[in-house]
Amino acid sequence: MWNSLTQQRYYTPEEYLELEEAAKYKSEYIDGQIIPMAVGTINHNQIALNLSTELNFAFKKQNYRVFMGDVRLWITQKRTYTYPDVMILVGEPEFFNNRKDIILNPQIIVEVLSKSTKGYDREDKFQAYRTISTFQEYLLIDQTRIHVEQFSKTGKKQWALREYDEEDEAIALVTVPFEISLQDLYNKVKFELVESEGESDDVEGLG
Repeated sequence: MWNSLTQQRYYTPEEYLELEEAAKYKSEYIDGQIIPMAVGTINHNQIALNLSTELNFAFKKQNYRVFMGDVRLWITQKRTYTYPDVMILVGEPEFFNNRKDIILNPQIIVEVLSKSTKGYDREDKFQAYRTISTFQEYLLIDQTRIHVEQFSKTGKKQWALREYDEEDEAIALVTVPFEISLQDLYNKVKFELVESEGESDDVEGLG
């Protein structure tokens, strides 16, 4: 899964952050390895934007915060830095080492799936996210077709799964008061773009 651009030497978290400050493109950090992230597709961007816009409007006067794409998450137990596509926080963000660009306490995480990352997002990344004490809900959104997987925490080491695959359905989040139709989530998304954009395992990282 890690592509040919993956650096093989070991980096400390501090070295990663220093390199990331100067880098032209974002990378993730997984326990000593730096993993270059891919440039997002049009569909990926559109879906994340559609969801974030609706969330931001819905939470305008409520005690929730929405972050999209550029805010870094530190997963302490897995020694991992990642950039989730969308994060929802209850209350104020908890910052790592007082850095205002690194947070610790998302309640809901959303990833828009890519061909080369969907297995990682469902398995290793989900496993890492589950070590975060505040994490309660996970959405995986397919950009190649209408399909969403919603995982919600029901107890210690227990998660429920619900799937959505019809345009007239609506997704209701379990842990915050929010609902969005699949029609709105996929607004302006053109599935035929996926092939024309040439998404490939050879050029994508883990983002």
